[in-house]
Amino acid sequence: MTQIQNIFFIGFASVLVACGTAVSQENETEKTQMENMQSGNRAEAIFAGGCFWCVEADFEKLPGVIEAVSGYAGGHVKNPTYKQVVRGGTGHYEVAKIIYDPNKVSYGELLAYFWTTVDPTDAGGQFCDRGQSYATAIFANPAQIEIAHASKKALQDSGRLKKKVVTPVIAAGTFYKAETYHQDYYKKNPTRYKYYRNGCRRDKRLKQIWGK
Repeated sequence: MTQIQNIFFIGFASVLVACGTAVSQENETEKTQMENMQSGNRAEAIFAGGCFWCVEADFEKLPGVIEAVSGYAGGHVKNPTYKQVVRGGTGHYEVAKIIYDPNKVSYGELLAYFWTTVDPTDAGGQFCDRGQSYATAIFANPAQIEIAHASKKALQDSGRLKKKVVTPVIAAGTFYKAETYHQDYYKKNPTRYKYYRNGCRRDKRLKQIWGK
C-alpha cells in the first residue's frame, strides 16, 4: 500500500472509534470467523465501481488481493449477458468480486481503498459511463454489512467530500461471472484499456476528488 492509502486507513479507523461505530469484540470475532470460513484463508468481497475493467485493475494492485473477477450482481435476471446489463432493465450492476487473503488485508482496508477508486457522490454512474449498471455499490454478506455501513458513515462524517455519499450498501446475492473476454481485460488489451480509461478521464476525476 502507498503511504497515502495507509494514512487514509488510519484516519478511517480513528473516525470509526470517534463515532462509536466499532462493533463489540465478540461480534468482531464472529465476523472474522465467518470471513475465514473459506478454505486456504481466502475471503471474498464484491464492489461496484463503474466499469468492471477498472475495478478489477485497481484492486489487483492492492497487496493481499489474490484476484479480482468481473461480473454482475444485484439484479433479477438469471445469467445476464453484458449486452442485457448495459442496456438496462436487469437491475444488475457491473461489479468485481475481490478474492483476498484476510491475513494480509482486512475487509475494512478493502473498503477504505474502494472509496478512493470511485466517486461515491455520483448516483448516475461513474465518470463517462452513465446509467444504473455503472453506479457504485457495496455488496456485503452478513459478516460484512455492519462494517460496510460503518465505513460509509465514517467517510461521510470525515468531511473529506463536499457532497453526500450515495453509494448503497446492499445485501450480497448471486454473483454472475462476466464473459471471458472481460476478465483481465486490462492485461490482455493494455493499449485499448489505457485509451478507454484516459478517454473516460477516470484518474483525472479521482485526483480532483481525493487529491494525489
